[in-house]
Amino acid sequence: MNLLFSNDKQGQYPDSWYAATTPKLAAFPALQGEIRADVCVIGGGYTGLSAALHLAKAGRSVALVDAHRIGFGASGRNGGQMGSGQRLDQATLEDKFGLDAARALWDMGEAAKNLCRELIESHAIECDLKPGIAEAEVHARHLPLMHAYAQKLTRDYGYDQVECFEGAAFQDLVKSPMYHGGMLDHGAAHLNPLAFAMGLARAATAAGVTIYENTEVRRVDEGPPALVQCKQGRIRADQVVFGCNGYLGDLCARVAKRVMPINNFIVATAPLPDTSAIMSRDIAVADSKFVVNYFRLSPDNRLLFGGTETYGYRFPRDIAGKVRRPMETVFPQLKGIKIDHAWGGTLGITTNRMPAFMRISKNMLSAGGYSGHGVAMATLAGKLIAETFAGQDKSFDLFAELPQMRFPGGPNMRSPLLKLAMLWYASRDKLGL
Repeated sequence: MNLLFSNDKQGQYPDSWYAATTPKLAAFPALQGEIRADVCVIGGGYTGLSAALHLAKAGRSVALVDAHRIGFGASGRNGGQMGSGQRLDQATLEDKFGLDAARALWDMGEAAKNLCRELIESHAIECDLKPGIAEAEVHARHLPLMHAYAQKLTRDYGYDQVECFEGAAFQDLVKSPMYHGGMLDHGAAHLNPLAFAMGLARAATAAGVTIYENTEVRRVDEGPPALVQCKQGRIRADQVVFGCNGYLGDLCARVAKRVMPINNFIVATAPLPDTSAIMSRDIAVADSKFVVNYFRLSPDNRLLFGGTETYGYRFPRDIAGKVRRPMETVFPQLKGIKIDHAWGGTLGITTNRMPAFMRISKNMLSAGGYSGHGVAMATLAGKLIAETFAGQDKSFDLFAELPQMRFPGGPNMRSPLLKLAMLWYASRDKLGL
């Protein structure tokens, strides 16, 4: 089964609040026949759009293809949280990769946020960028560790943007009985992810990128030049960028063994009469559960709430009902509230939850597997790919050299094995371990 078409109709955005409210670009044509380009970029999400934009700015001729529409995948469906650092915390990175690598990875995380802000400002992208992401702790005994980590960021990394809260102070910030405290990262931010993708696409086309939508890539033959075989045409290119993430399918087996698709789900409630009954500040929140609950308010006073995961190809029939359960657990005061939009999306994860940057061949690069931390990192990945092709920067290799294990079980068994593992972690959440 093809993930590109398992849950969505060709060229149609999902029934998300983002798609319902975000001004979209006029459709780009599908590829017909054969064309020649310096670089072919596969995937119209943050990775592909950023790579295409930076390559075009460097004077390369770029053709970008997407099987659906720009921002159709995870880039246009996610929770919109632009977090600091990496998916793993700095203490874990120090243990796994050493202090020097951990410091370099922290710096790359800061560079990723800064790049997003620079692109939003320089290209006048209207995407409701706002500061502040809080981490909410569900277990009281873990709160001292969370606050000690905030102190570590200040002491060891010079990052003083984190404000700590306990008990009632945090519950005044996030009006939920589920949380015992938390910390608010003022240096992180949240945004409308689809609007950000649309802005990157506008910037890319203005820089000279040619975009083809509704153009499914069937096969890529190594070159030089490489031959990108699409359903109704093909592209000969000196270099190829794989920016497919969870929608890669079997397009590149080497990447697919290390980046696995999983599904996550979000709802948008009806407009709330009083948002202060939910949160006292316009921030985004993610909690400390292994299967994370995350949420924020929309500009039109809805709660955008994400949570729960599935590991097969098909989305559940009742997405709203599936997400309603954790939402009403976090916010009992919303019990029975009308849900106006419910949607799912497919993202890519890795075994170590660090992004998978890969040199597929001398003229092919891939980046994906952001594991839910991709708004900023995927945007930076595109820039690093462009710089690597130009021979200007070695930062791509900082990630490419991180060990990336294959998912066990092969293509037929890895989803059931992952489901068992996730059920174990979910049981730990429930038991408070």
